[in-house]
Amino acid sequence: MENVIKELEKRRAEARLGGGEARIAAQHAKGKLTARERIDVLLDEGSFEEYDMFVTHRATEFGMDKQIIPGDGVVIGWGTINGRMVCVFAQDFTVLGGSLSETHARKICKIMDMASKVGAPIIGLNDSGGARIQEGVDSLAGYAEVFKRNVSASGVVPQISVIMGPCAGGAVYSPAMTDFIFMVRDTSYMFVTGPDVVKAVTNEIVTAEELGGAITHTTKSSVADGAYDNDVETLEQVRRLFDFLPLSNREGPPTRPFHDEPERLDARLDTLIPDNAALPYDMKELVLALADEGDFFEIQEAFARNILIGLLRIEGQTIGVVANQPLHMAGVLDIDSARKAARFVRFCDAFNIPILTLVDVPGFLPGTAQEFGGVIKHGAKLLFAYSQATVPMVTLITRKAYGGAYDVMASKHIGADVNYAWPTAQIAVMGAKGAVEILYRNELGDTEKIAAHTKEYETRFANPFVAAERGFIDEVIMPHASRKRIARAFAALRKKKVDMPWKKHDTIPL
Repeated sequence: MENVIKELEKRRAEARLGGGEARIAAQHAKGKLTARERIDVLLDEGSFEEYDMFVTHRATEFGMDKQIIPGDGVVIGWGTINGRMVCVFAQDFTVLGGSLSETHARKICKIMDMASKVGAPIIGLNDSGGARIQEGVDSLAGYAEVFKRNVSASGVVPQISVIMGPCAGGAVYSPAMTDFIFMVRDTSYMFVTGPDVVKAVTNEIVTAEELGGAITHTTKSSVADGAYDNDVETLEQVRRLFDFLPLSNREGPPTRPFHDEPERLDARLDTLIPDNAALPYDMKELVLALADEGDFFEIQEAFARNILIGLLRIEGQTIGVVANQPLHMAGVLDIDSARKAARFVRFCDAFNIPILTLVDVPGFLPGTAQEFGGVIKHGAKLLFAYSQATVPMVTLITRKAYGGAYDVMASKHIGADVNYAWPTAQIAVMGAKGAVEILYRNELGDTEKIAAHTKEYETRFANPFVAAERGFIDEVIMPHASRKRIARAFAALRKKKVDMPWKKHDTIPL
C-alpha cells in the first residue's frame, strides 16, 4: 500500500509540473502565471477539486508519441468563489503551448457538461497556441465540440472567458459565445488571422497587439468587456464580477449583506443637472449614489462611452444598470451604444437580474455613417431586448428623453414596470429649437416670434408633466429621494411574473 501511495504522489507531482521547470520559468519571465497558479488566485484557498489530471493524448504522428505529458495542456475541475460553486478550466501554455488536442477538448467539454448539469458558472482561462496541428481534423472537431457546449450553456449558466495569453484562429469563437470576456494588457491577444497572414493577404503591416490586443478589443471592436494590468488583478476582478451573478438561470442573483441605508437621501443630486440644458454632467455620479456603499462594477467601460452598463446592488440585491452618459456625445444613442446595451439587457433578463435604466438621451445619432452602418437594425436590437425582458424594470428620466430614443430606453410602453422622472425631465418628440424650426418654418426670419414660440414649446414640453398626466410616468420624484424610491420600486417588484406566448425562439434583428 505504501508503494502505491508513493507512486500516486509521484504521478501527481509530475502532472502538477506541467511542461517542466524551464517552461514554467519562461512563463514567469513573460509576467504570466501558470495554469494552476491562476486557479489558486481565482478560487477560494483549498477549494479546488481537479479532474482528469492524468489524461494524455493518443496521437502518434509527427513524433507526438514522444511528447506525452499528463493533463495534456489543460487543468479542469471545480471550486468555490466566496463559498459559491464554479467550474473552471485553465489552459497550460507550458505543455505544448497549451495547444488544443482531441483529449484536451474532451476535458473542457467534461467540465462544461458538469457546469450545465449542476447549475454552476463556467470560467475559462485561455492561454493557447491554438489547434494542435499534429492532430489535424481531430483538434478541429474538438473545438466544434466546445463551441456546441457554449451554445447549449448560453442562458443556462453564466460563462466567463479570461484571455491570459494567445487566443487565435478557431480558438476565439468559444470566448466570443460566452457572456463576458476579460483580457490582460500586453500579454494577451485575440484574432482570427494573425499579423503574418494579414500582411500576406492585404499588405497591411500590424503587430499582434495592434491587431488583437486588450486595447483594441476594449476600445474598438467591443469583443472584450474589460482589461487589467496583470494576471492577479484580472482574476481578482473576475471574482468581483462573480459575486454579482446567480449560479444559473434557475435561481435569482445572490443577496449580500449591506450597510447602506435604503432610505438614504442624497442632497447633491438636487444640483446634478446643470441649469443650462446644453451642458453635460457625469451620470456615473447618480449611479454611484444609488448603489449600496457606492459599489458599481462597470462593463465595457472603454467602448461606446455614451452609454454606461454594469452591475450594482440596492438593498443587497444585484441590479443591472443601463444609463445614457451625457459626458460623451451628449448621451446620444448610436450603433455601438445600442449593441452594447442590448447585449447586456438580454444577459440580465436571461439570469433574472432586475434592470434599472437611467435616461438622458437627445435621440439617435444622425449621419450617413450611422445610416449606412445599419443604425435602424442595431437600434432595434435594444428596443427588442427591452420589449422581450420579463425581469423587474425601473426607469428614471433625469433630463432629455427625445423622440424614438425615449421609447427605446425602457419606456412604459415597451414593458418597464415603474417609470420615474425628475422635475428636470424633458419628454418630447425633439428639442425646442428643432421643433420650432419645423412647426413655424414660415416665420424663421422673424427672430422675436421664433424666440416666443421656442419659449412656448419649452413651457409646454420641456417638463415631465404631460407624460405624467397620461400615466406614462408613474411619479415625478425629487432627485435627492431617488435611491429610496427606486429601492422601494424594486422591492415591490420582487414577485413579478410574466407569462409569455409559446415560441421556439424569437428572431431578434441580428
